[in-house]
Amino acid sequence: MSEQTTEAGPETPQPAAVDPRLLVREKGFAGYLEEFVRRVRGGELGSLPVIIGLLVIAVVFQIKNSSFLSADSLANIGVYTSGMGIMAVGIVFVLLLGEIDLSVGSVAGVGAAVWAVLSVTHGLNDWLAVVLAIAAGAAIGALHGFFFAKVGVPAFVVTLAGFLGWSGLQIWMMGKEGSINTPSGSLVENLTGYYFENKAAAYGLAAIAVLAYAGSLLLESKRRRAAALPSRPLGEILLRTGVVAVIAFVVAYELNEPSGARGLPLALVLFLAVLVVADFVVRRTSYGRQIFAVGGNAEAARRAGINVNRVRITVFAISGMLAAFGGLFIASLSGGATKNLGAGNTLMNVIAAAVIGGTSLFGGRGKIWSALLGMLVIQSIQQGLNLLGMASEIQYMITGAVLLAAVVIDSVSRRTQKTAGRT
Repeated sequence: MSEQTTEAGPETPQPAAVDPRLLVREKGFAGYLEEFVRRVRGGELGSLPVIIGLLVIAVVFQIKNSSFLSADSLANIGVYTSGMGIMAVGIVFVLLLGEIDLSVGSVAGVGAAVWAVLSVTHGLNDWLAVVLAIAAGAAIGALHGFFFAKVGVPAFVVTLAGFLGWSGLQIWMMGKEGSINTPSGSLVENLTGYYFENKAAAYGLAAIAVLAYAGSLLLESKRRRAAALPSRPLGEILLRTGVVAVIAFVVAYELNEPSGARGLPLALVLFLAVLVVADFVVRRTSYGRQIFAVGGNAEAARRAGINVNRVRITVFAISGMLAAFGGLFIASLSGGATKNLGAGNTLMNVIAAAVIGGTSLFGGRGKIWSALLGMLVIQSIQQGLNLLGMASEIQYMITGAVLLAAVVIDSVSRRTQKTAGRT
């Protein structure tokens, strides 16, 4: 039997895989439109629903009352958004874990009570009293996280118990009178009462925001090119920066409008600072990636070497810290700390803001900026209805309907993504 040998011919070269994002950008505007339609059909809605909602709210209320987009109205929205918006940032952290924190309202009340008792009643340095109030909130949150992570008590039960227990502590701290007024000129009063009247402040903040946004896009593009990955073309970066610049400088112009006579609110500056820092932590640090990992699948995260208990405890500590900080803003707006501060619809508005802004109730998906978008929706509705003289019960019903719509959109989006094979 003769041995047969066969000579292998030249191998057929396989076409290199092309990243679909390159194809999208090569097609220009048409490519982006196709990609947008594909993402929407696949359930990847992102912040689109809430942005459309904000535009509709602005148009409707401006038609009904021309004062809605005035300088005073925008300043009020910014100031009243800040306190509960900061609390909503903490809730976003917790929701990314797929958990809930029902204690933020009472923790906000305790934070305000700690500051008032230490600073006003006992004469402690105002700055130190504020720091200790925020630290108390962080300690309370860490305690909740300990019972949840280490003992195994469901977060819902732990924070519900906290809601009741800390409310009692708040009432006890406020004493028989039940309230402590904010001293004139104090640090807490200035949180919502101080405005940068110099026009350069508003325009300067707008310029910083635009430059920071453009810088982040350019830096990300540079890193991706260095790693031989598809990056945003310069034209896209300029377009995105231009849109942000228009929005930022229009708002700055409105705040500096002579009829407003107040300028840039300090409360808005602090809220934006909290958003920027929190967003950096979540998106640019290993700790932030661990939060998403634990929220997506805690067991898989544990097997990957992530200290799940540490992540859970620190996330609840962050929530408590921001709740106490937000409580100081509420005390500033209401003129002092009271035994009822943080009660009423505070908890519901804070949770609603995070969910309406696009953070999923099911964990592992969301953005820090959801807190801003959600609070803008809620406060814009309240501001618009107040200008129209609507009763508070109407505001509750509309806010409830918006919250339900946000959860429905989130549920449908997740189902659509599973159908499309993207989760």
